[in-house]
Amino acid sequence: MSALETEVYEQQRKRWRRRGFWRGALVVAVIAGAIAVVVNLDALRPERDQIARVGIEGVISDDRAREKLLADIAEDDSVRAVILRINSPGGTIAGSEGLHEAVRALGREKPVVAVMSETAASGGYVAALGAEHIVARATTMTGSIGVIMEYPDITEVLDQLGIGVETLRSSELKAEPAPWRETSPEARDWSETLIADSQDWFRELVAERRDLSGSELDAVTDGRVFTGRMALESGLIDTIGGEDAARNWLEERDGDLADLPVRDHSVPRPGLLSRLTRGELPGAGSLLGDLTQRAAPELRAILR
Repeated sequence: MSALETEVYEQQRKRWRRRGFWRGALVVAVIAGAIAVVVNLDALRPERDQIARVGIEGVISDDRAREKLLADIAEDDSVRAVILRINSPGGTIAGSEGLHEAVRALGREKPVVAVMSETAASGGYVAALGAEHIVARATTMTGSIGVIMEYPDITEVLDQLGIGVETLRSSELKAEPAPWRETSPEARDWSETLIADSQDWFRELVAERRDLSGSELDAVTDGRVFTGRMALESGLIDTIGGEDAARNWLEERDGDLADLPVRDHSVPRPGLLSRLTRGELPGAGSLLGDLTQRAAPELRAILR
């Protein structure tokens, strides 16, 4: 082969390669475009009807993100019913009250059934009371209908270390009780008044939502814990079972719910990187403040 023929051949090979590259690029572009069209059509397609599943786990406290999630579900026309899965020993009184109200508001828009798993006690049971129907396992720990206030007593430790705390306050009941001084009789009496008032609220909630009164109400609101079987006998729950029992109740209520898929809905939580960029991770000062806050007394409806 002459030099001229060789050069012509090499130029031809380069043209073939360029054509092959652009053909491949064209195929990739066509496939990507087809995928984009499918995705866009899927986005434009109305959401399929569904049953939403929302988990309530761990210690309950005030949670605006969770309340917003429940409010969004209430406004979501694709959600036809809600299964509330609860596994919680309880939490703060105010946090439990806020969650209960959010569940009640959701229940005014669509049927809500609570499924209690290992534990749904105290504030966890308050959350369940927001549902129209309550399901529990035979061995679920529930009840614990009562209020507790706890704070450490470190006065002896401070004495041994020779540390004193000077406090200037407007009255003897301001910031009482506190872990670094002995609780006065007046402070103890007032704390018991707060506990009693919160317990009255809890009792009234159980009486209203479970239609209990008199000796029947007294028997379940003294702080004791019940198994699911005992709770059923006492009128605290409606059915023994799990999510299947919840689905059965929903389907009996509305036959159109029978074949709907169940989809999990959870509270979006920011990741570590997001929290760092937003400056939300505590430094030494905020950490000290958090520890001090945790040492302060707090009314709780929590299993002990």
